[in-house]
Amino acid sequence: MKDRSILITGGTGSLGKALTRHILTTYPEVKRLVIYSRDEQKQFEMEQEFPLSKYPQIRYFIGDVRDGERLERAFEDIDSVIHAAAMKHVHIAEYNPDECVKTNVGGAENVIKAALKSQVKDVVALSTDKACAPINLYGATKLTSDKLFVAANNIRGKRDIKFSVVRYGNVMGSNGSVIPFFIKRKQLNGVLPITVAEMTRFNISLQEGVDMVMHALEHAWGGEIFVPKIPSYRITDVAEAIGPTCEKPIIGIRPGEKIHEEMISSSDSFFTYDLGKYYTIIPQAPIWSLNDYIASNAAQKVTEGFSYNSKDNTDWETIDSLREKIKTYVGDF
Repeated sequence: MKDRSILITGGTGSLGKALTRHILTTYPEVKRLVIYSRDEQKQFEMEQEFPLSKYPQIRYFIGDVRDGERLERAFEDIDSVIHAAAMKHVHIAEYNPDECVKTNVGGAENVIKAALKSQVKDVVALSTDKACAPINLYGATKLTSDKLFVAANNIRGKRDIKFSVVRYGNVMGSNGSVIPFFIKRKQLNGVLPITVAEMTRFNISLQEGVDMVMHALEHAWGGEIFVPKIPSYRITDVAEAIGPTCEKPIIGIRPGEKIHEEMISSSDSFFTYDLGKYYTIIPQAPIWSLNDYIASNAAQKVTEGFSYNSKDNTDWETIDSLREKIKTYVGDF
């Protein structure tokens, strides 16, 4: 990271702040860290946590990924980009489809174009389990975004630049996720609404999300979609861990929601390899030697028909493990 300049789109979000903390503390020799986001209030608040007086490498840059010209200006003298900006709430995207497409698809196109016009060498885009076999607009836009970033490697020409994607499930304690929502509802009225009792989700900590982004930044060959091996949880177990004495009414599934999430479909299995800590879905027409990739990463092909979903996962959180992790990442509740 020495002498490297990094830009994070959506840098004031939960993962953006976790990445900022990790980079500044683990790699104090980083040349510059640019926080790019459109919310001035969040940037103001983040500057209190990471002041320029203590971290002279950091820069706060107001801008929207919908604005291609602003992105081009922000990408000047940047080496690596972590693209975390997105509209992420499923039901809000269903109600405001045009806005979701403009941010998640148009924003991805703008990031790619700006990177190709600048001296950026590495781009890692954040994806979601909802991009796998999507049934909602949010997932469909993120699948489109994934495809755009994978295909961007084919149009780089002679440029020394790599585009890759990281895909994971619910980030524990992130803004807008179920855990802080349940904690607020417990404090407000003691009622934790359950959509569907059978619902399951993947679970990843902020630090695990950070680690995977950094792994992709350092080890991607270009075009891979990295998928972590992480546990699942039952939504009823999350509610029980947070509020064992709370009411837990079943309210029904919301527009666009799945009962179970999937990160690798059986159709993806033909291009999926096991790297040990992660799976990787390689591009169907890689620009590098597959044999070299397998040898270099000790990659093992998964069986045809393999799928990776939150229902059939072999690794599960328990009520006790959830309660302990929530205390670790969120604090007392």
